[in-house]
Order: sequence, then C-alpha cells, then structure tokens
Amino acid sequence: MHYRKLGRTGLLVSEVSFGTIPILQGSVPVLPAYFNLSEEQAVEVMKHAFRLGCNLYDTAIFPEYGDAEQKLGVFAAKIGRERIIISDKARFFDGNAMYMAVLASCEYLKTCPDIYFVHQADFEHEEEIFKQGGALDALCELKEEGKIRFTGLASHYYDILLRGAMDSRVDVLQGSGNLLERGMLERIRKEPRFRGKGILINKVYAAGILPRFFPVKTLVASVLSYPISSALIGLGTKEQTDEAMQCPLSLSLPSFSQVLSRLEKEFRPIPCSRCQQCLCPYGTEIHTLFRQYNYYFLGKDYWALRKLSLGIAQSARLCRFCKDMPCLSMCPEKIRIPDEIVRIFQMVKTFYPGKIHEP
Repeated sequence: MHYRKLGRTGLLVSEVSFGTIPILQGSVPVLPAYFNLSEEQAVEVMKHAFRLGCNLYDTAIFPEYGDAEQKLGVFAAKIGRERIIISDKARFFDGNAMYMAVLASCEYLKTCPDIYFVHQADFEHEEEIFKQGGALDALCELKEEGKIRFTGLASHYYDILLRGAMDSRVDVLQGSGNLLERGMLERIRKEPRFRGKGILINKVYAAGILPRFFPVKTLVASVLSYPISSALIGLGTKEQTDEAMQCPLSLSLPSFSQVLSRLEKEFRPIPCSRCQQCLCPYGTEIHTLFRQYNYYFLGKDYWALRKLSLGIAQSARLCRFCKDMPCLSMCPEKIRIPDEIVRIFQMVKTFYPGKIHEP
C-alpha cells in the first residue's frame, strides 16, 4: 500500500480507503442485497484491510448507513483508535442539525471522527450549507471544540466542490468519478484552486457495475492517476479487499474512447464523461439523465429506469421548445443532447405505457 498527503491536514492516507456501505446490516435503502454482515464478520473484513495497509475508513450517520458507524467503532477499539483515520458524514445542511448529527455520530462510534463531511451537498441546499450559521460553520465550531479534527464537503456536483475548494473552512473534499465518468476528475486536475485540499473519490466502481467490464486493478489505477488523496471503495468481503488493495498502479490505462468501445459491445452508450459543463437554461441535469441511461444498460436496470421516469417527459418537452440550445456548444464530446434526451424519453415510455405522456 502507498500513502498520499490529505491536503494540508498533515495526515497521510492509504491510496485505497474503505467504504462501509457493504458492512452494514438491516433494512436500509443503500444496502446491497448480497451483503448482510454481522458485527464479527464486518470487523474481520476491516481488520483484513488494515493488515493490507488501509488506514482510512469512511462511514455515515445512522440510519443512512445502518449500523456501519457502530461496527466501525468496535473495529477501531479492537485495533487501536490511534492507528486509523475515520471519516464520517451526515446529510444535514442547517448548522444546528449538523452539530447534533456529529454528537450522535460520536455516540455511535464511541469515539470522535477525524473528518466530518456535509454529505451530498446539492444546489438546492448550497446557500444553506455555506451561509453564516450553516452546516460548514457548525463543523468549524466542532473542530474548535475538539470533537472533530477536520471539516469536509461531499458532493456529486463539480461547481459545489469548486466552491468548497475556495472556502478556507473546508479541509477535505469528497467527489465521485471512475474510468467512465471521468469528467469531474479531469476538471479537478486542471483547476489549481483544488490544490491544497484533501480529495477523496467515491463511485470508483460506478455503484458496482464497472467490474463486469473492466479489471478492478484498471478501475482503481485510473482514479489514482489523478491528483487525489485516496480512492474510496465499498468493500464487503476479504476477496474484494484483496482485489482493491493489491493493485499495481503502473498500468496502461484505456482512453475514454477505448472505454466507450468496450461498452459498445453491449449497448449504444451515450459518450458522456459527466464533466457537468452542459448547463441547461431550464435546469435539466443533462449529465444525470445520461448517467441513468448508461447505468440502465450496465446492470442497474430497475433503479435507473425508475429515476429516469420521474422527470424525463418534462425534460424532453423543454428540449423540444428550446431555441438557443446552449448545451450543444458546451459539450466537449459534441453530443447531440436534445436528440439523446428524446431517445431516452422514448425508451422510458415503452416501459411505462400510459404513465409517461408525450411532451
């Protein structure tokens, strides 16, 4: 295992870090059906990762991640709390709610986390998070009180991460990216304002679907080829841990076009890297629609289709009547965005006849 600096925190973190979604147990929305680990099993998997050199373990507050916090706390006590770094997070945006969430996490963990993130920051809650008295201010207060060591901001949106990179209150950022969805990583590489921040990257396997198409060593190495601190991977077995943490990094990595060529053997992918530069004047998240389309064919069929059905008719209607179509000039891949959105609409309509109406 190799280690990298976590921004200016003074911490060195393992290049591959442990995501705790697969070790949780119970009726939790994010729980994969094929994982249901007891406390003893979960601790053994985390110990195995530790023996391989992993020192960063990422979790989230109950009930979002079920009993993962508690299991991580038990593991930390068994191997020695000072020997690992714990990052935790909560989806609260108001300062008071975030403050109480951190105190609750400390209770579940039976220790204080090293890093605490505002989880899944989005544009709807952006101003609430960054304003005076918002979630970031609460984390700074907790840092001053010694209840956490460093503050974090986690988001799937590049512009929010960039705002966090420019905010002196934020120590560590957590974003997403992988061999296919590399747009955010490419922009981070080119943007000097991210330098000095610790950066964790999740969704390395694209919600578990890319290992069917590409070797794990290629997926891990591709993310670590960018200027980040650690690749955060959800692990639920010793075998998965071995695969992720014993990967040679000196690999010849496939280009974006080569990745698309591999996927074209299965379906016709939309060549979107999720760079998020295609801003729609009506607010349609174009990159999210394209992700859900690709995910449908990559194996997340029901989940992706259900997500698409929620707003695709309106998106197709707005595209049909948009005169300027600024998204076309913004897209570096030159995707015919309106045509693709109509194609997605037609696909979804075949699965929901009578429910999805013509735009």
